[in-house]
Amino acid sequence: MYLMALPISILLGWDIRLIILITGASVTAYTFFGGLVAVIWTDAVQTVILIAGALACAAIMVFSLPGGAPQLFEIAAANNKFSLGSFGPGLVESTFWVTLVYGLVINLQNFGIDQNYVQRYLASRSDREARKSVWLGGLMYVPVSAIFFFIGTALFAFYTVTPEWLPDRFHEPGQADSVFPWFIVSVLPPGVTGLLIAAVFAAAMSTVSTSLNSSATIIFNDFYRRFVRADATEKQSMLVVRSTTLVWGALGTGIALAMIEVASALDAWWTLAGIFGGGMLGLFLLGFLSPRTCGRAAMTGVVAGVLVILWMTLSPRWEFLPGLLQSPFHRFLVIVFGTATILCAGFITTWFLHRKGDQTHSHHENKN
Repeated sequence: MYLMALPISILLGWDIRLIILITGASVTAYTFFGGLVAVIWTDAVQTVILIAGALACAAIMVFSLPGGAPQLFEIAAANNKFSLGSFGPGLVESTFWVTLVYGLVINLQNFGIDQNYVQRYLASRSDREARKSVWLGGLMYVPVSAIFFFIGTALFAFYTVTPEWLPDRFHEPGQADSVFPWFIVSVLPPGVTGLLIAAVFAAAMSTVSTSLNSSATIIFNDFYRRFVRADATEKQSMLVVRSTTLVWGALGTGIALAMIEVASALDAWWTLAGIFGGGMLGLFLLGFLSPRTCGRAAMTGVVAGVLVILWMTLSPRWEFLPGLLQSPFHRFLVIVFGTATILCAGFITTWFLHRKGDQTHSHHENKN
């Protein structure tokens, strides 16, 4: 919602907070009344609009340059825009290896346990259709991501050639996220501008509606029906799900408002995904890879993993800590080390408990 509000606020001159509030209320409303069916079908249409808008924008950027595509690649190469980063072994900077490992782990979380994806699998007509969904999503991830990274590179080349078209205020710190919206509203022809704005709306609404629906379902299935009322009637169930949808909608809108002060939304998202995702992925993999794992072993692994995640996240911000106690690792590795810690601690505890149980069993047999 925050990223969606940026171009709209520049185009219409409206306050970004007002746009976030209106969008948050609108998406919450159609998720509230439409449920899963509304979310799935609107997401499908919005995805098509998003990709079409991105392709149109990339093409216009290329053809807007006096030298066309050759000039774009020349400028990008001269400024290392096609560099994959350092291939060194360090874990402090965002090297190629750090980014690759982060990408593998975060996408394992996305496609494996993220409820935004899981609810699509569950909505499929069969297991075969669900598997096709996984493969299609995985195969599309790289080319679609490449399109958006290419747009960023093309945007850099465009304003390198025409710096007078970019107001000075966009050169200030914390304004990087506003450059693309400015291009949309100041350079693109009217019809394409509308398409791009629709694409931005599509991306925001797709993510928000899916998150609201899946979060409300989790609260109902994993908490209300398990701990409060297992025999809830259909009317009671709908009341809980819809009430929870409203609560999540309000929380999501509030977080979008808080994002206004963030320097880079993408960096903030990568950091938050690493912090909150490591524990979930580690616990899921522990249960999947080690069926013998019991509740005590799982809890031990989660506690150890959360402690590592908190240390890597908070210690660099605690200036009173000695340098040796502060995490030296890049923030992308939070989810990697957190997941690995949960797995290792869970495996070791499982092995220890089963060995202790075998020894106790053997002792009783010898005693008998």
